[in-house]
Amino acid sequence: MPTTVSKARILVVDDEAAQMKALCDTLPGGDYEAVGFTDGHAALAELRRARCDLLLADLMMPGMDGITLLRAAQEIDPDLVGIIMTGDGTITTAVEAMKAGALDYILKPFKLSVVIPVLERALAVRRLRLENAELAQRVRERTTELEAANRELEAFSYSVAHDLRGPLSVIVGYAETLIDDHAAQWPDGPGKLVGAIMASGEHMQRLIDGLLRLSRLGRQPLSKGAVDTGALVREVVDELRRQHDRREVTVHVGDIPACVGDQALLRQVLVNLLANAFKFTRAREKPLITVIGWTEAGERIYCVRDNGAGFDMQQADKLFSAFQRFHDSDQYEGTGIGLSIASRIVQRHGGRIWATAEIGKGAAFYFSIPD
Repeated sequence: MPTTVSKARILVVDDEAAQMKALCDTLPGGDYEAVGFTDGHAALAELRRARCDLLLADLMMPGMDGITLLRAAQEIDPDLVGIIMTGDGTITTAVEAMKAGALDYILKPFKLSVVIPVLERALAVRRLRLENAELAQRVRERTTELEAANRELEAFSYSVAHDLRGPLSVIVGYAETLIDDHAAQWPDGPGKLVGAIMASGEHMQRLIDGLLRLSRLGRQPLSKGAVDTGALVREVVDELRRQHDRREVTVHVGDIPACVGDQALLRQVLVNLLANAFKFTRAREKPLITVIGWTEAGERIYCVRDNGAGFDMQQADKLFSAFQRFHDSDQYEGTGIGLSIASRIVQRHGGRIWATAEIGKGAAFYFSIPD
């Protein structure tokens, strides 16, 4: 069955009735539905009553000129396309019409061969505006749906993690009691089994704690302000040095630009990235960590680089997913939640986070905060 294409509805406004009627009668009826008025107020009433695709208005009219009419019409329908008709084809006329939002203008007396191409261009713009408006509406609706789904997922994650903590604590507690009270009486086999239960339970507790921290990020409001990022980096480095006081780790901190953000959350990003740098340089004879920052294209970009274990870039797409680990747990401890938390914080600031690495040669983590 052939698709029915609706005619383009054109609102023709000219205070000279003969001119208005002549134009309405001249426009091809198979393609256009022309509706004519000699008064701007009557034309606006029609626009409020029914859809129109294009306004074709005379520039000079008593009571309401074409530019005033066009502005009022676009308040009713912002996607309406306007063309101004004039017998005074000066540059000033064209400029004023364009300033008022007109797409084009045509001169009197009319030549159909000139008018039709102008109308077609204007209607193409009208269709593009409507398609863009529809797309924007669909994006808004989809964004709202995704935000609601994310909130539900975060609430579900929080609820599940919170509910799991109680029975898991009982399991770990009983295992610990058995070890403390009866380990000396057991042969090696049962003792190892209970020890494995306790170790696995403690690991699961750490995973649950990470899941709770991740779910809380979605509900925690941002408290933005000026952040001295350089001072924050040095504070975190000093804290990590105290935790790793038996190691000699060289840390170079360059010029770090300040930014605007949530200081507590950005501190957590730096803690997670720098803690990883300290951890994954553990096997290096001369561990080296470098922190730099710069301003580029409206963003403050920060980089934490190390000469540690690195990772395979073919797995980089999984890097910031929760509970993803690229190294064996017997080599490097952790739950795989830290980078996911860092990524969530940066995204909530409207920024980006990414990494480059090479196995055995270290990694560099970057994140940006918009100005």
